[in-house]
Amino acid sequence: MISRSPSILEDLLASLPDLRPQIYFKSSLTALSHAMEDQVLAGVDQPVVIASFQRERFYRQEAHRYLRIADRTEQVYVLAAPETDFANRSDRYETIAFDKTDALAQEWHLVVVSAHYAACLICRERQVYTAPGESSLHLPPDQSRRFEGIWTFERSVACKAAELLLTKVVLYRPELVDKVSAAQTVLVDNAQASFSHVDPGPFAERLVTYIQAGQYKLLKAYRSIAAQEQRERLVNSITSAIRRSLDPDEIFKVAVQELGQALDACRCLIYRCRATDVTVTLQHESLNQGVESLIGQRWNLADNSLFQWVAQHQEPLCMPHTPADVWLLGQEEVAVPTEQMQRWAIKAWLMVPVVHQNRLLGMVEVHHCGDTAHDWHESNVGLIEAIANQIGVALIQAEAYANLEDLNQQLAALDRTRSNLIAITGHELRTPLSTIQVCLESLSTEPDMPEELRQVMLSTALTDAERMRKLIQDFLTLSQLESGRIQWHLEPLPLQECVDLALSSLRSRQMDGTLPEITAQVSPELPLIQSDGEWVVEVLSKLLDNACKFTEPTGKVLIQAQPNGGKMLEVTVSDTGRGIESNRLETVFDRFYQEEGALRRSTGGTGLGLAICRQIVAGLGGRIWAESAGKDRGSQFHLTLPISPSEKEEKPIKTVRGSKARR
Repeated sequence: MISRSPSILEDLLASLPDLRPQIYFKSSLTALSHAMEDQVLAGVDQPVVIASFQRERFYRQEAHRYLRIADRTEQVYVLAAPETDFANRSDRYETIAFDKTDALAQEWHLVVVSAHYAACLICRERQVYTAPGESSLHLPPDQSRRFEGIWTFERSVACKAAELLLTKVVLYRPELVDKVSAAQTVLVDNAQASFSHVDPGPFAERLVTYIQAGQYKLLKAYRSIAAQEQRERLVNSITSAIRRSLDPDEIFKVAVQELGQALDACRCLIYRCRATDVTVTLQHESLNQGVESLIGQRWNLADNSLFQWVAQHQEPLCMPHTPADVWLLGQEEVAVPTEQMQRWAIKAWLMVPVVHQNRLLGMVEVHHCGDTAHDWHESNVGLIEAIANQIGVALIQAEAYANLEDLNQQLAALDRTRSNLIAITGHELRTPLSTIQVCLESLSTEPDMPEELRQVMLSTALTDAERMRKLIQDFLTLSQLESGRIQWHLEPLPLQECVDLALSSLRSRQMDGTLPEITAQVSPELPLIQSDGEWVVEVLSKLLDNACKFTEPTGKVLIQAQPNGGKMLEVTVSDTGRGIESNRLETVFDRFYQEEGALRRSTGGTGLGLAICRQIVAGLGGRIWAESAGKDRGSQFHLTLPISPSEKEEKPIKTVRGSKARR
């Protein structure tokens, strides 16, 4: 295993105790290193150049410079701790990959020794420790890294530093011993040379350039900080407006004034819109003096190709001062709305969408109305985008509040429905109970009651008891369906058999002959359905019962079936009864829905039948809907059921049992 000495800096200070290390920031070391490299590139000597990088990634940033230096001299050595593909290699110059645990991994070296001059930079990074309780997020940035070390043009120091580094080279690459010996000979020959005789021009120019670049970056940083401060001030203003009120008008009023003032815009607009809107009435605007107002104007969106582009791409659009009729956006040509621009003196146009979850909520527009050319600055666009994001949040919060209000209204309506439900069910339960009680009391207190009247009393009590049983059964059935506790037993079934069972059940309950004329047109040649027969019978029974209930005995009820789309059978139950108004075709499937009070008194019931039908059909994989030409013009109830995939496999047909609701 290779033995490793302490750091190069420590060895150098031990060898030359008169040296006094200084503190350097990384930016200073970068400037000195580049100046030293430029000194080599500007000279005619063939110096020994040794550079040590802490990591391979730092070396990669300078690799192109060392290719140029290698054109000046054969004695170039580059050391770095490998991270990806850096390795020991002899190419245009020597690369030496040292172990990442070596002390070199904490140091920064550059040594140049030639016949006319010498320079060295030997530094070790100083670790910055956070105080107890201080977050590591407060560590200084990369440019504030600090190093301790030596930078000098003194030849004896440079030769000693080169000697120490070449010893490291031989440790890691013993095969270079001959080449290193030649380099060491150069060092010995030049160790006693006089002070460097070299043109300081390239070195000084490089340092001045680096200082100027640093000043430019500092100025740019100050501008960025000022822009960020302006942005934060505006965003805070909008945020404060949001907290004060959930009224979009209040928020827009604050935002448009703040934004217009910050941008010194000729005209600034903020309005709510959707991508499909044709026009919008403008209500919020900020103006400079002498610019015509757009308040109250209907702003054309459908014919504005710029708006359409922004709505489609959901990106800001910056149109500079241009009189062209067509403007090229990337590879896409967009027609310029010249009529709007001329009417309202718009010379340059900026549009930023207000978007939330890919949904367009509004638009921020800024107009330049001067005669001079105007280019939209990137920082201004970013500022408007930040404001647009805050506006988007405000609109979503306002919508949420409005939805909450709607929900409260719905809850109030639900509470009224609950009260009505209690009243309806109370009536439906109390009426048959009263009848049963009267009949039983009469039978109990009148032992001499004629036999015919006794039978009437018993029949009436049994009828109302059955009515109560059906009511309770409907409640239980709907509860099971809505809670998902139903186990569906799907199998291939003939629809005709289900229809026959439903008709038989209906007629057995109506023995008085008051049913309208019922006709079934269901072909036995229809394909089998994949369904639960007992629940299909239940649906058909309720639809037929409903049709007969609202159809006079002289009317007609028709049940038909036919394939629908190849994968479904469509069943239709039609009647010539009272019909349904168009605005109630969907409402009739709601729980506890009934027609007007007079109808409820004449027909009875709680309005659960169609709600149960919808739940059953949905559970079987179909759908149900109603159609009607209007009141007193009959109605049609349609439902679809899946066709069995086993039609072509000729599986045995199951026998349909009675309805579940009759158990």
